Amino acid sequence: MTIRETEAKSILRKYKKIDSWFISRYGMNLYRGCTHNCIYCDGRAEGYYVNGEFGEDVTVKVNAIEILRRELDPKRKRTPFKRSFIMIGGGVGDSYQPIEEKYQLSRRALELVDEYNFPVHILTKSTLVKRDINILKKINKKNRAIVSFSFSSADDEISAVFEPGVPPPSERLKTLAFFKNEGIACGMFLLPVIPFITDTPKLMEETIRKASEVGLDFIIFGGMTLKEGRQKDYFFKTLRNKYPKLIGEYENIYQKSKWGEAAGEYYNSINLTFNNIIKKYKLSPRIPLNLYKDVLEENDFVVVILEHIDYLLKLEGRTSPYGYAAYSVSQIKEPLSTMKGELRSIKGVGRVTESIILEILKTKSSTYYKILLSE
Repeated sequence: MTIRETEAKSILRKYKKIDSWFISRYGMNLYRGCTHNCIYCDGRAEGYYVNGEFGEDVTVKVNAIEILRRELDPKRKRTPFKRSFIMIGGGVGDSYQPIEEKYQLSRRALELVDEYNFPVHILTKSTLVKRDINILKKINKKNRAIVSFSFSSADDEISAVFEPGVPPPSERLKTLAFFKNEGIACGMFLLPVIPFITDTPKLMEETIRKASEVGLDFIIFGGMTLKEGRQKDYFFKTLRNKYPKLIGEYENIYQKSKWGEAAGEYYNSINLTFNNIIKKYKLSPRIPLNLYKDVLEENDFVVVILEHIDYLLKLEGRTSPYGYAAYSVSQIKEPLSTMKGELRSIKGVGRVTESIILEILKTKSSTYYKILLSE
């Protein structure tokens, strides 16, 4: 492994709109590159411009905490922060990969998040996050903390093939149980499921059942992308070695999409399977609104609920106008509560969507959203 130290010009990423998957407007990459070396990771793709050999070489932003302190300090901000979770994790490097033991950038970032009174959402595959339980409990008491782990399945043997540098799923589940016992909200990002390997109904149900036994608050699901170039080439090496009979199946569903997407029919199929299983175990397929209804500003809260409704409808193979309405609302600068008589002037907002928005503004909830979750 090669470690390269560098000085960053900025750390905090500001999203153009609220991210309804993570309930976040801000994120950060403290490391670039990742020694977890997951075979399917799209961070390996050329478009992410990660230096060196992905999976072996890591760039450490050694001045990250100094920069982050400046960026989080409200006295230095001309425009106040919008309230949301700050996301630590994801991107092109797990924030709790092994070198975090030495550099402790994630721990020190959490201390700043606590100091400046933000809620936090962590996404990782590493059990090292247990080290920071004391800070996470402080954040959770004052604001809120969510700890999520990503999985491709709950099968330790398959994980050893496709996630060679990661603690096995059984250990990740134990870590989630630890955080739940400490009063921290927890979720599973069951993504990506690996086509024809971890996306089978039997293995998906086993994974979701184990998540249910831990008492997780939600499971977010997604299929795998496979971009042409380094990512696909690297993945196919393992596929040819371990699952050579699947090569033809992969070539059928991955048709050189710009973004590495599989055929739409494939995604529809696994989404329907996931939907049936998650309903059986009565788990939420999105972060529950009770975890963020007192965090977000009203416009962002409406955007998230509309996007969640959109997702739930599409998960069942139904059409939905709510995603377009959510995007239009996200572009509105004025508080929606000052526009109650003008909501239909927003693109994509008709009579039904207007009534949903008015109910959300009044009650911080949505009857239609609850119905979709309970169906």
